[in-house]
Amino acid sequence: MTTLLWLTLPYIALTSFVVGHIWRYRKDQFGWTTRSSQMYESRLLRLGSPLFHFGILAVLAGHVGGVLIPAAWTEAIGLSDHSYHVMAVGLGVPAGIATVVGLGILLYRRITVVSVRKASSTSDKVMYALFVVVIATGMFNTMGENLILGTYDYRSTVSPWFRSLFSLSPQPDLMVGVPWSFQLHGLTVLALLAIWPYTRLVHVFSAPIGYLGRPYVVYRSKDPRRPGGNRYDRAWETANRNRA
Repeated sequence: MTTLLWLTLPYIALTSFVVGHIWRYRKDQFGWTTRSSQMYESRLLRLGSPLFHFGILAVLAGHVGGVLIPAAWTEAIGLSDHSYHVMAVGLGVPAGIATVVGLGILLYRRITVVSVRKASSTSDKVMYALFVVVIATGMFNTMGENLILGTYDYRSTVSPWFRSLFSLSPQPDLMVGVPWSFQLHGLTVLALLAIWPYTRLVHVFSAPIGYLGRPYVVYRSKDPRRPGGNRYDRAWETANRNRA
């Protein structure tokens, strides 16, 4: 069971994540979209979406520091385990709260607004269900395991297990004895990664970064009271006559 959960399933999920994105890009570029429902309702979306997106980005940044960066590296720059723990909880709790509130608003909107609910696909429902479990277990790990039940050093078990998957020297035995909440969190994240390419989550890789460096769009006035207005009007009239 240990091999199945912490060796076989992770590689299946990661393979689905990579191959699924390649397949979707090659076969379904027109479906590569957020499938926005803003036209159905915008007030709740304007409130919940920024909270969720900025919160989840901060949470992901925290996971990069806690899971992908070895503890020896942070110790090498003078950051003790206690200091890291205080910083992780201090930054993780506000980010987690923002994510929870944002997701709650989006779920409330999707359930109570009839047009949005009818526009929800099966993949949307599965995606939201997994997000609920991922965020709930993540908040429990951050606040419950660390603040209430004590401090669990996941950087000596979960983190090296996850990194070992990418070094092609997997160590599934590291996950034996890990608290159930961390195990459930990890398995749900794997499930989310596995279905990622087949949901609206593909829009994460379509962020309009090009907008940051593109030239400004130049607008020319056709108001006759502004200088040059009549000149452009005459140009359009000439073009229309020639076309006729």
